Amino acid sequence: MSGVRIAGTAIGLLAAAVGAVAAVTTVVMARRVVTPPTTRTEDVRILSVDLPRGEVVLAASEETRMRGRYGLWFERDSGHARLGEILGETDHTVRRRVDAVDFGRLDRAARGRINGWYHLGPWELGHAYENVLVETPLGPAPAWFVPAAVPSTQWVVQVHGRGAKRQEGLRAVDPARDAGWNTLLVSYRNDGEAPESADRRYGLGGTEWADVVAAVRYAEQHGAERIVLMGWSMGGSIVLQAVLRSAAVRERLVGVILDSPAIDWVDILRFQGTLQKLPPGYGDVVVRLLGGPWSGGLTGLAAPISVEELDPVARADELDVPILLMHSEDDGYVPIDGSRRLAAARPDLVQFEVFAGARHTKLWNHDPARWTRLVRGWLERSDADVRRLAEEAEIAG
Repeated sequence: MSGVRIAGTAIGLLAAAVGAVAAVTTVVMARRVVTPPTTRTEDVRILSVDLPRGEVVLAASEETRMRGRYGLWFERDSGHARLGEILGETDHTVRRRVDAVDFGRLDRAARGRINGWYHLGPWELGHAYENVLVETPLGPAPAWFVPAAVPSTQWVVQVHGRGAKRQEGLRAVDPARDAGWNTLLVSYRNDGEAPESADRRYGLGGTEWADVVAAVRYAEQHGAERIVLMGWSMGGSIVLQAVLRSAAVRERLVGVILDSPAIDWVDILRFQGTLQKLPPGYGDVVVRLLGGPWSGGLTGLAAPISVEELDPVARADELDVPILLMHSEDDGYVPIDGSRRLAAARPDLVQFEVFAGARHTKLWNHDPARWTRLVRGWLERSDADVRRLAEEAEIAG
């Protein structure tokens, strides 16, 4: 049966189950979840710009009212500026400091979007770094390697989130480096930098984990003896799938750090359906569609995604390394509930840090002092624990 006929049959079955309009909406939502975005929604209105004074006035919203430093992309990502703290606000406007305009004409822009990447590359951090290639199952994937200040066999492997790139993890380089850890910031399939899979679709962690295994292998080949995996948003799902599915990853793994992680995809899809003002139950229908044997004709997936099997809480008893888990109560994209359940399932391993007002993957931006202290302190304690065990073993020997 051809792909067109399969898709037609699938839509017919889905429509019979949930109604014609609902069926189309479900398919659109399912495709959006697994399709890497090529354009971004510019949801921030730029009302005025005063470059000599280094100020911009934005329409008031939850995003523009967030405290801290952020990146502002504008003119369909052809321009980038860096926003500093809030200088003043009214019921309808927010005036912020402009720290820099990296490229583009901010003074001509009418709309933009805010994200957490304040840094555009490791060259801005003032440390030595290398452009390297990680050999993944699909081919070489670019990565950045930032060594610790002194030679180290401890590596943090950074895994970015959905729709993001390696820049997302740059915020963690300094605290890792201060704690004596090297950092490897990796790309993975379908993120716009690494090789594409045949279907060019996200696996929500169910396929990308193999590229993290490759990154761990690269670290080991270059002297890593102790490895921490750090995942942001969907990168958290990818990291946890790598830990649960690969014995090779666990050989030198000593810990996991998660920032705003995608833990429970069923819960996330329900939440996203609510955000789009869809009737209750749409998220569950999307879950069934993604896992259905005929989902490929509708979503473009090469193989169905069993969303339930991506739930790390169900396999929490298999986890055996410390986890630093950070999430904001008002995430706005990935609800905190999944993180709460993981923390409750393994209180012996999980250090659960709840933020407020930080939204999704912007915890560092919102409270850089606390976030940096948590990451650096957690890595320093991990290092101290290993040194203590080594000394005890030497004394016992």
